[in-house]
Amino acid sequence: MRDEQLSEQFYTEDKLHEECGVFGVYSSKTDRNVAPLVYYGLFSLQHRGQESAGIAVAHDGSIECRKGMGLVGEVFDPATLSQLSGPLAIGHVRYSTAGSSTIENAQPFVSRFKLGSIAVAHNGNLTNATVVRELLEDAGVGFVSSSDSEVIINLIAKNYKKGLEKALTDTIQFIKGSYALVVMTESCLVGARDPHGIRPLCLGKIDEGWVLASESCAIDAVGGEFVRDIDPGEIVVIDQNGVLSFRFGERTRKAVCAFEYIYFARPDSTIDSVDVYQARIRAGEILGREAVVPADIVIGVPDSGVPAAIGYGRATGTPFGFGIVKSKYVGRTFIAPSQDERERAVSVKLNVLKSEVAGKRVVIIDDSIVRGTTSRRLVMLLRQAGAKEVHFRVCSPPVRFPCYFGIDTPHRKDLIGNANSVEEICKAIGADSLAFISTGGLLEALNGENGYCLGCFTGEYPAPTPGEA
Repeated sequence: MRDEQLSEQFYTEDKLHEECGVFGVYSSKTDRNVAPLVYYGLFSLQHRGQESAGIAVAHDGSIECRKGMGLVGEVFDPATLSQLSGPLAIGHVRYSTAGSSTIENAQPFVSRFKLGSIAVAHNGNLTNATVVRELLEDAGVGFVSSSDSEVIINLIAKNYKKGLEKALTDTIQFIKGSYALVVMTESCLVGARDPHGIRPLCLGKIDEGWVLASESCAIDAVGGEFVRDIDPGEIVVIDQNGVLSFRFGERTRKAVCAFEYIYFARPDSTIDSVDVYQARIRAGEILGREAVVPADIVIGVPDSGVPAAIGYGRATGTPFGFGIVKSKYVGRTFIAPSQDERERAVSVKLNVLKSEVAGKRVVIIDDSIVRGTTSRRLVMLLRQAGAKEVHFRVCSPPVRFPCYFGIDTPHRKDLIGNANSVEEICKAIGADSLAFISTGGLLEALNGENGYCLGCFTGEYPAPTPGEA
């Protein structure tokens, strides 16, 4: 279900791309308007998706929704936000992993039927979405988008006559894959996380109310207090009676996406009790232990490579420096039409500080190498700036396999780590040396007892992949 034309647009950054961000607020004060809180919450989750944004609000027995293409600040101006008022709301920022980048796929999705109305925002990817969609279509259910999330809301609506709790349980037991869900009715807010906990979701407290968010930094942004992570396989229902929690299905192996810590999440977030910033520092320290090389300076590729470079410097005694400047105004959807222009566009977004690297042996640390185009360009820029040696270090193992659980990965043949040895990759990017953190080292950086999905590194997935689901 991936949109190949869309994926072509993102060759410039040469990164794995985020899934989506979800946010929800419930206030027990019926005269309170929480739409501005959702707006600020989505701003703090903007790094998880820059294609579309939306907010749905429940008020006086009805649900109103506004959504559009672009960043949160582009979709919601004061006039648009003023049209949304109520004590209960959910929001979504999207990067498409399943379904193309169109307004029809923007979320939240709202379904209105004779028993009531519901709105759904979803982060993740269903591995059996095609099968479920076909079954619903055979039952006469219509679809207006190609998004997995519409499959979820139609399943809930179909089962709603059994009551909300049973409809949610039946839906969640039927779908396979990864999901962090926020669901809203006219009177309650619901959160649910897949049985493996692949995608993150957490609970926060605000004055006379509650918050659900993809990351804890969004709870901080609205002045809330982080309470806890939603457990894998848990559903929470928030209404006038407080927070009700129940589990569905049997306990399964926890498998949080490792890339949440490596790259996706904001450094000021904590996911499943692991501090993201400190995990990146530890990864750099472990890289220094595993693959030290004599050097005059260590630099990080902004943003997620910087903490790792600090950690590497601490572990090896190599001075840390800001050798790369990142433009804040080149969006992740910057399009370069040809391969040559895509590679050259790296220097539009990332530029080298010549005074920091000239005449020096440089260690450069990045969070990952996907296709190798950005890495090759950075090595070339460092050499042009006068670096004597360029040693590349990477805070994740080689990416060899695609992701099926909510990350937009290239086709396997386009992954430079798939068919090449470390020595061959080093030669391809033009570095003097190259080393990746070991899988054991990554788990150590993440306090490995949690349980993680490492499928894109090992090819071993925590749940059935498409064709198996």
